[in-house]
Amino acid sequence: MNSTEQPRLSVRTPADMVTAVPYLLGFHPADSVVVVAVRGRRVVFAARGDLPTPGADPGPAARHLAHVVARQDADAATVVGYGPAARVTGAVDAIGDALTAAGLVVLDALRVTDGRWWSYLCAEPSCCPPEGTPYDPAASQVSAAAVFAGQVALPDRAALAAQVSPLDGPVRLAMRRATGRARLRLAALTGGTPAQSGRGPEAGSSVPGDGDVRADGGGPEDSPRAVRSAGTAAVRAAFRRQRRGERLDDDEVAWLTVLLTHIPVRDHAWSRTDGRDADISLWTDVTRRAEPDLIAAPGCLLAFSAWRSGHGALAAVALERVLSAHPGYSLALLLDEALRRGVAPSELDGWPGSDGGPVLRRRRRRPRR
Repeated sequence: MNSTEQPRLSVRTPADMVTAVPYLLGFHPADSVVVVAVRGRRVVFAARGDLPTPGADPGPAARHLAHVVARQDADAATVVGYGPAARVTGAVDAIGDALTAAGLVVLDALRVTDGRWWSYLCAEPSCCPPEGTPYDPAASQVSAAAVFAGQVALPDRAALAAQVSPLDGPVRLAMRRATGRARLRLAALTGGTPAQSGRGPEAGSSVPGDGDVRADGGGPEDSPRAVRSAGTAAVRAAFRRQRRGERLDDDEVAWLTVLLTHIPVRDHAWSRTDGRDADISLWTDVTRRAEPDLIAAPGCLLAFSAWRSGHGALAAVALERVLSAHPGYSLALLLDEALRRGVAPSELDGWPGSDGGPVLRRRRRRPRR
């Protein structure tokens, strides 16, 4: 499930809702079910899940989705299923029942297939014909308002995931060389060897083993003061450069990524990261250019900044990339749990504190729906 707190869009008709959903998610959904929570006529939250596999019980996922939506500051919701009727109807019915049981008013339940929408709650042929109603997003005021607000609807979720995928070709070769230089530089700073310097977490590392040094400064060796100082300087320089519209060069990105393997450095970067466009741009660039063993920290910082800005789907694909490479990385697990529980970014204003301490307690990770 991908969930996000949303910028305000006004919706008045089923066609408005169907048009709004891709902008709320950031991509056009397919084989999906979406719940759009509203307060009055303003969208405040949207959550998406995959349609259940044929023959699967939609009840558990529906109840979880309803629980997530119920914790939002909303008074009603609309359910929209994308796909053929044989797969959509059962899922939409189950979610509608779960939302009602959770105390929300279900305004409408829609199916979208091949450029037409159908309402499960309207039986009037004059407004909801049995052959469905075609809709034209380009003619909608909702599309115009979303574009004016800077919202984008990518073709599909794969296109969104591509925005955080690693860069390859000459860029990858240049970054590999720059990272080698950065490891040598860090080894000289710490008195270690290049092989020991700036390593990311092991792919199978267990919680809370996020890297070479824990947040409390413990670990095989105390984090050298020189590394903290260098890390603080690198983080601040990166933010300054990004906010001036300047892109970090390869050596700057490589140096930053090896320093971010030290948890006090990462937490300093975390405390300075919010949902600003510049933050998202910075951590997207660093995540895509980082060597594969060094993506955990920048990928989490990208996810955090995207989540804080209301781009839950972008946060989700960033976390998927981190957790596929580093399934034990505790910050990724913490943020993943926040998304799965539908925690609104506004609930945690001021998080993290100066100590980078967590607010949520981790639970066992469930498969993403």
